[in-house]
Amino acid sequence: MLPSIERLFDISTGLTLAELRDPRHPLLRQMQERAPGTYNHSLQVANLAEAAAEAIGADGLLAYAGALYHDIGKMNKPEYFVENQLGGPNKHERLSPAMSLLVIVGHVKDGLELAKEYGLPRALHHFIESHHGTTLVEYFFRRARDEAQKGGKDSEVEETDFRYPGPKPHTREAGILMIADACESAVRSIADPTPERIETLVHGIVKARLDDGQLDECPLTVAELRTVEDSLARNLASMHHAR
Repeated sequence: MLPSIERLFDISTGLTLAELRDPRHPLLRQMQERAPGTYNHSLQVANLAEAAAEAIGADGLLAYAGALYHDIGKMNKPEYFVENQLGGPNKHERLSPAMSLLVIVGHVKDGLELAKEYGLPRALHHFIESHHGTTLVEYFFRRARDEAQKGGKDSEVEETDFRYPGPKPHTREAGILMIADACESAVRSIADPTPERIETLVHGIVKARLDDGQLDECPLTVAELRTVEDSLARNLASMHHAR
C-alpha cells in the first residue's frame, strides 16, 4: 500500500528513499556505465550532504538521495563535462560559448525529464532543478566576454544570459546540496588540498552563494550555515588527506 499512499499524498517515505540509494537502481546503473566520473562525483557529494544535513538536524536520507540523482542529466552528453573527460580532448574548444552554455545548462532539464520518466519521487525533482540555482556559468561568460571585446562588441554580452534558469533552493537539504556540489568540484582543482585551504575554499563558496542571493529562499539560518561549513570542510579534508 505504501507506493499508493506516497502518490496520493505526494510524499516520500524513508523506505522509498533508502531503496533509491541502491546502486543497482536503473538510473544509477546507467550513470555508472555512461558517466562514471559524474557517478563518483555524485557519491562524494551525497556523503558530504548527508553528513552536513544530519549535523543541523535536517533530513540526511533525503539529502543523500537528492545528491545521488542531482546530476543524472549529464548522462545524455557525458563527454562535455570535465569529470568524464579523463584527460581527453575538451569538446567545448570546438563550440562557441553560447553553444557550450546550452549544453551545460541543459543537463538540468535533461535530468528532470529522466526523473519523470523513471518515476523518481517529486521530492527529488527539486534537487535536480535547483542545485545550481540561478548561478552564473562563469567560465563561458568570461570566454564570451573576451571574444566580444576582441570583436568590439562588449555591450552585447549580458551576465543574465549566462545564468542557470533556477529555481533557487527552497529547502535546507537542497541548499546544502548546492553548497556541497560546488565545494566538492572546487576542491578537486586544488593542487595541494590542505585542511586550511579547504576550509578557506568552503567559506568562500558559502559567502559567494550568500552574496549572489542563491540562499535567499532557503530556510537555512546563519548558525546552521556555519555548522554546514564546518562539516563540509572537515569531511572534504578527510577525503583528500595525504596518503
